[in-house]
Amino acid sequence: MRKWLILSSCTFVLLGSCRNPAMFDENQEIEGSQWKIAQKPKFSVVIEDTLQNTDVYLNLRNSSCYPYNNIFLFVNTTFPNGKQAKDTLECILANEKGQWLGDGLGDIWDNRILFKKNVRFPQKGTYTFEIEQAMRVDPLPCILDVGWRLEKR
Repeated sequence: MRKWLILSSCTFVLLGSCRNPAMFDENQEIEGSQWKIAQKPKFSVVIEDTLQNTDVYLNLRNSSCYPYNNIFLFVNTTFPNGKQAKDTLECILANEKGQWLGDGLGDIWDNRILFKKNVRFPQKGTYTFEIEQAMRVDPLPCILDVGWRLEKR
């Protein structure tokens, strides 16, 4: 019994250590859990290493009262040189049976959605990422937090 406990503890530690460290991880609360179209959370990230491969994630927390199985977002990126790019992102939050896909506790669901995989930032400096909800519902109910995460590969 003791050997099993030691073996399972070691396995848990090893599996937990496989996660890539976050270079940046920040979430912003959506006031009153009602995401207004005019509310555009911004995240500023300083990039010093242009050779580092990075995975970029969007963090999204919703409650079970969210009325849709997906959410459309616009991601506006401002580069250190002032140039801008705009991407449209669809995030699937529930399967076709209506079961939530994120990690849940009670009626709160956390989703980490891959935005870009294995990218290198082309310039050193500050990048700004602005997230807009694009669901044409104002305000969009039951969205609690929106965040941005960068992980080293």
